Amino acid sequence: MAGTALVVGASGIVGSATAALLLEQGWTVTGMARRPVEQRGVGPIAVDLQDAAATAAALAGLNPDAVFITTWLRQDSEAENIRVNAAMVRNLLDGLRRDDAGPRHVALVTGLKHYLGPFEAYGKGVLPQTPFREEQGRLDVENFYYAQEDALFAAAERDGFSWSVHRPHTVIGKAVGNAMNMGTTLAVYATLCRETGRPFRFPGSPAQWHGLTDMTDARQLARHLLWAAETPAARNEAFNVVNGDIFRWSWMWGRIADWFGLEPAPFDGDIQPLEQQMADDGPIWRAIAEREGLAEADIDRLASPWHSDADLGRPIEVVTDMSKSRQLGFTAYQPTDQAFFALFEQLRQDRLIP
Repeated sequence: MAGTALVVGASGIVGSATAALLLEQGWTVTGMARRPVEQRGVGPIAVDLQDAAATAAALAGLNPDAVFITTWLRQDSEAENIRVNAAMVRNLLDGLRRDDAGPRHVALVTGLKHYLGPFEAYGKGVLPQTPFREEQGRLDVENFYYAQEDALFAAAERDGFSWSVHRPHTVIGKAVGNAMNMGTTLAVYATLCRETGRPFRFPGSPAQWHGLTDMTDARQLARHLLWAAETPAARNEAFNVVNGDIFRWSWMWGRIADWFGLEPAPFDGDIQPLEQQMADDGPIWRAIAEREGLAEADIDRLASPWHSDADLGRPIEVVTDMSKSRQLGFTAYQPTDQAFFALFEQLRQDRLIP
């Protein structure tokens, strides 16, 4: 069902993977971002979704069949996250309203903070039992994901389009300047450890080291987004989406270390956050980038230690159930170690790591 698509947040990890898949499947793609990057085959729109008038003006000549919302803006508090990110969804969908026709389907990407709570209360309080299932519903806390959903639901009821909500676990993929980027963060950390001789040490909690977990390749998420847009039974539903395998970081850490030619350091149970370990590494990275001719010398454009610490430092096991998608026909599968390796290869090809 190739048609016309608007990918909101097209320069990010999820948005760029989604745009690439849509193009591959014959869709005509427009990409929206505050600062669009060049993507072959994608028509760019530069706009700040916080500005309702500018958003409406930017969308005036556009009438996509499907819209994929893959962006958010981090704020200093959850109250501000709610205010800003809900407004962005409302401004977007208000700008797409048409008297004759509007989008047929709108997909919203959120995540497992739906079950774990926002950053201010992450993994605290009474949480649903794992594996997380879609019917477990919302926590009794304020959460900008819920506000985004409510804005989507209200617009869908008003304008008559179908919707889907997609809840990935930590996403593996490539995007420079992304606020939540564990794969590239670990690649930068491994490169620094190799450069300096520091031990390649797991920075997180014993619960994450020993417990089961899963992740989501951006390409797997893109396939899921397209599947929901094209599958009538998937409309007006919320879905978890992960790769399909489960692992322990005690195994995965060695796999990543081996790719970079490192020996993984023994884990003694002491949490040593990446944000602390990498706090003074900016000059070292700049020297590596200059020596190796890398494309990005600013470590802050590549690594997001705070986000990786939030995931790797969780005190609880996090596993996601995908039965709902499987029962409706989504069967794609992606081994997580191979997702990391594919990302590392891409980073090397693009001269982002040596």
